[in-house]
Amino acid sequence: MASPTSGTVIIAADTAVTGSIRSCQTAEVFGYVEGEVTARNVIVHEGGRVFGKLRAEAAEVHGEFQGQAHIKNLMRIGRTGNVSGNIRYGQLAMELGGELSAEVRNVPPTLFGDLEITVPRGGAVAITLADLTAVDPDSTASELVYRVSNAVGGFVEIAGSENRPAATFTQADLEAARVSFRHDGSAGRTARFDVVVADASGATSGTPQTVQVSVQ
Repeated sequence: MASPTSGTVIIAADTAVTGSIRSCQTAEVFGYVEGEVTARNVIVHEGGRVFGKLRAEAAEVHGEFQGQAHIKNLMRIGRTGNVSGNIRYGQLAMELGGELSAEVRNVPPTLFGDLEITVPRGGAVAITLADLTAVDPDSTASELVYRVSNAVGGFVEIAGSENRPAATFTQADLEAARVSFRHDGSAGRTARFDVVVADASGATSGTPQTVQVSVQ
């Protein structure tokens, strides 16, 4: 949460924030925010995504906003902007290509994390939320299901079923530190596996992403 004396708060493109951003002069979102944003000016840049509540004197949306917004003065929606939900504003300016709708749509999950882990040769290591995590404003952790494919040099396993490759696991499993990668003992210095995450409606995070594994 930003302090009342804050100037500009920037959410970087590779950053996901779940919670509140409040009482700053300007909030610029290049990444993902799920929660409440309160600032004098808010800019959601192209590729940025905000889900929840937005309160500002002025706002520009070139990415995606979904939820409840109260904009005292001007809301500007750029040509790449997509705004949906319960929106109140003093004035509206919308470029050709921008979208404004009262319809709230299902939001597909998004993957974050550094997608890198280190494992001892022939051993196992827990996959942390810093390594891999998924965010989705309209799904619970147990509804977010990861699918594992193309494992090389080892396999993903779940606590209670050690030494057995797991084809799927959930965000809830990750949050409970129940997911690990086990190396197969081979001579290579690297291993890897691909993951994609889906919500209960079947919407996915897109193309599978590779988790790179360093073997020590």
